[in-house]
Amino acid sequence: MDDAIVLYPGPGIGHVVSMIELGKLILRRYSHRFSIIILLSTGPFDTPATTSYIDHISQTNPSISFHRFPYLSVDTSSSTCNIVAVFSEFFRLSASNVLHALQQLSKTSTVRAFIIDYFCASALPVARDLGIPTYHFLTTGAAVNAAVLYFPTIHKQYESSNKSFKDMPTTFLHFPGLPPLQATRMLEPWLNRDDPAYDDMLYFSELLPKSDGLLINTFHDLEPIAVKTIREGTCVPNGPTPPVYCIGPLIADTGEDESNIAGSVARHGCLSWLDTQPSQSVVFLCFGSNGTFSPAQVKEIANGLERSGKRFLWVVKNPPSNDKSKQIAVTADVDLDALMPEGFLERTKDRGMVVKSWAPQVAVLNHPSVGGFVTHCGWNSVLEAVVAGVPMVAWPLYADSI
Repeated sequence: MDDAIVLYPGPGIGHVVSMIELGKLILRRYSHRFSIIILLSTGPFDTPATTSYIDHISQTNPSISFHRFPYLSVDTSSSTCNIVAVFSEFFRLSASNVLHALQQLSKTSTVRAFIIDYFCASALPVARDLGIPTYHFLTTGAAVNAAVLYFPTIHKQYESSNKSFKDMPTTFLHFPGLPPLQATRMLEPWLNRDDPAYDDMLYFSELLPKSDGLLINTFHDLEPIAVKTIREGTCVPNGPTPPVYCIGPLIADTGEDESNIAGSVARHGCLSWLDTQPSQSVVFLCFGSNGTFSPAQVKEIANGLERSGKRFLWVVKNPPSNDKSKQIAVTADVDLDALMPEGFLERTKDRGMVVKSWAPQVAVLNHPSVGGFVTHCGWNSVLEAVVAGVPMVAWPLYADSI
């Protein structure tokens, strides 16, 4: 039987892209040894961009195959729990699909490794029961993962207080290898111990050291202290730490990013616009797949860009919905005329470009006209800017931005 490595990405286009890039990396190094099979859970998190990107990969990378699970519905209407709890429930419900897929794949291939996303932790015991070596692929940096690994220890230290970290503004938490962190500035799912997401994050953190290895999308010279701290076992004081592999920077290459995450094989118009701009003259503003601002904030950003007099390329998404009962946003076209200050687009048309929803970020960052990047500090964006050599203005918004 052929040898296969099975990958299981988490929710959202960023996690899918990172896992596919990992698959391509494995194939580049071991093209004659393994085939790559990617398990895809389909549900309310899917977008047309994700579907289009996967179709593109299927057509251009014949050694990567996809196994799609049946559509799984999950309640996204609760306004009281964090989106992480929704993700966790979704992947818990997917565990039976994972079991069936691994059993079926094992009939035709020898599954040498099963590599799972952080959010797919519920699949770890499934694979271990089948005797399949299982590794976590961590799409955030070593510093965040040092905190994640140590989180069960922090939880025990403060468990008796019965207080949530959101209610402890004068408390500073001490994670190995990291500066002291104010309790109220923890990752959002860690702030409220009454939120189901808190228990989910604790569960994820407790399972990480039980895998056969941790693959982190970073490189040693970028985060030497955090990498050293994890490898020495300081972050898991009550048990062994699995082997740690720094496999980054793992990012989408310029050509593919330019061609198809948004579903078009044509060159994006913003790249043609950048071709007409002076070298290193354009400030690029982009805030990730979930980075949104209120209408008032959008107008303030626009006013700042106009008053700066600088050239800019700005990716704008719809503001967050006022309907707090919906955890999963419904994609709708962006009405720039309604969002922007009156006359802004006309007054800045000679030195600025506003793009709706998405731009080919890797291609933009590697364009010679771009001289700066205003970013939400998602780890993929940080790595892409580092590799491109573009200075960043940090505007941490969500997720892995501690």
